Amino acid sequence: MARRSTARRGGAREDGTAAAADAGYDDYDGYGGYDDYGADPDRPATRFRTRRPRSGSGGRWWIWVGRAVLWAFILVVLFNGIWMPLRGGTAAPSDPPDSGSEEPAFPDTAAAAFAARFADAYLNTADGDGRERADVLAEFVPEGRAAAFTVGGALTGENIEAVAIDVQDDHNAVVTLAADVNGEPMSLDVPVYAADSSSLVVSGTPALLAAPAKAELPDSASDETDSDARDELEPILEGFFEAYAETPDHLTRYLEDGAQITELPEGTLRFAELRDVTVPVRASEGDDVRQATATVVWRLAGGDDEDTPADLTQSYRLTVVKDNGNWYVRDIHGAPQSFGE
Repeated sequence: MARRSTARRGGAREDGTAAAADAGYDDYDGYGGYDDYGADPDRPATRFRTRRPRSGSGGRWWIWVGRAVLWAFILVVLFNGIWMPLRGGTAAPSDPPDSGSEEPAFPDTAAAAFAARFADAYLNTADGDGRERADVLAEFVPEGRAAAFTVGGALTGENIEAVAIDVQDDHNAVVTLAADVNGEPMSLDVPVYAADSSSLVVSGTPALLAAPAKAELPDSASDETDSDARDELEPILEGFFEAYAETPDHLTRYLEDGAQITELPEGTLRFAELRDVTVPVRASEGDDVRQATATVVWRLAGGDDEDTPADLTQSYRLTVVKDNGNWYVRDIHGAPQSFGE
């Protein structure tokens, strides 16, 4: 008798085995893909077709994400490879190191002393004969160059001292000396080469120049003065200058707490008179500190002749402080530009 198949397409059956077929198992309940209805002779065992798991859109989107990341990486590499060289070529050049911020390492002090010793030998031709002078100059000038410093005549130099130095670089400078040459004030410029502070040489012939000219003193600035403070300070400053020159044991009575002022050597001067005290107005609120100027007449020791007293007039700048209604001296210096005050 012919048998009719009960399996559907795709391995599913109309009975309860459909769920197993949809689940995609090759064996159902351990029977190698055949159902267990063989016990019924009227329902023979039937083999059903199984399904494989679907590979649908659930896993495909990871592929697109990976491709997008890969392309982004490639674009970044291409962009940097093309743009960075162009950017480096068009960027503004960086500023070079500021080489002018450091002073040349020229040995100023050693060169000044060296030039002064050379000038003493160069400006005095009366000491010894020409050969002796050449031997002395050879200690300062390059070998074989002493003849370039020969002076055909009498020359004297006195009061030689270095007053300025024009540094060219780490090894070269021109030292300016002041001297009385044949009795006249002059300047002498000496070029000096320094390998280091202990190895120097005169690098060229020196040059005599005129001494600095006398300048015209401008009118001093007329600051507003405080006459009341001046009247209060005058007796204080008279006592201060007397103690400063004659009675040092009383000096601290006039000094601000913590001030350190050394008295004049004993017996050199005696206080004679206080003149021209000038006190500026108070600059601001807070501590009352002023820069006062005073002209003092000193009498020299042994100069008590009433007809011709040995007086010495000098000007001072004093820092004075008012504390609880009393004035005290903080420090004392020479007064700048006291003429015209």
